[in-house]
Parts: sequence; C-alpha cells; structure tokens
Amino acid sequence: MSENNRFDSWKAPQIVDGEPTKYNWVVQNIDGLELGYKTDIGAFSYINAKFGVVIEDYVQIGSHCSIYSLSTIDDKTGQVHLKKNCKVGSHSTILPDVTIGENSVIGAHSLVLTDIPDNVVAFGVPAKVVRSL
Repeated sequence: MSENNRFDSWKAPQIVDGEPTKYNWVVQNIDGLELGYKTDIGAFSYINAKFGVVIEDYVQIGSHCSIYSLSTIDDKTGQVHLKKNCKVGSHSTILPDVTIGENSVIGAHSLVLTDIPDNVVAFGVPAKVVRSL
C-alpha cells in the first residue's frame, strides 16, 4: 500500500476513558484530547490528556509510546502538541508542555523533554535535534 492511500479507509476510533481502543491504545482524561484526521497510534500506547493533548492531522505514533500532560514524578503539567504530519518512533515518551513540530520525526526509544522544531529529526535520551529534513 502506498503512503498516499495508506489512510483511505481511516475512521476515527471510538475512545472510552481508560479503556483500550480496538487498536489497543488507551487515553485517560479524554476531554483533554483533540485527535486530528487520519492519525495512526500504535498498539499499547498511553495518553494522559488531563492538561491537554493535541494530535493534529496525519500524525503517526509508534507502538508502546507514552504521552503525558501530567507528570506525577515532578508535578509538571502542560499541554502536549503534536503538529501535522509528525512521527513519533516506537517506545518513545513525551513529557508535559512539549510541542513536536510539523513534519518532524522522533526516533524510537526517545525521551522528549523540550520542544522540537518543525522539519527535523530528533532522537535520544533526552531527545536532541540531529538534522534538518
């Protein structure tokens, strides 16, 4: 299947607070979630949207990712914003008050603590920009 028609039959998933979707990812505090058009969220991912999570159109999130708008470790809170067409690699974690820029790519197993600009590749623990796209 080509990238252009990958989402041809996409339908917004039914999301129930704290319960796995049919694709086996979970959202807590769904009132804080804004889910864009033709998004792809991998199995076993977790989203805590208590302080807002915005996932724009065409965003891809790999399996086993965690997105937190609230950190109980340090009590940090803030909206997480994944801009249009960004991609987050499998097993990555995004902490509160972070924006990932349009078209940017986050490598697998990354820990995103700070904003990532548009059109870059970033990865690591913590994630750092390694090149422009």
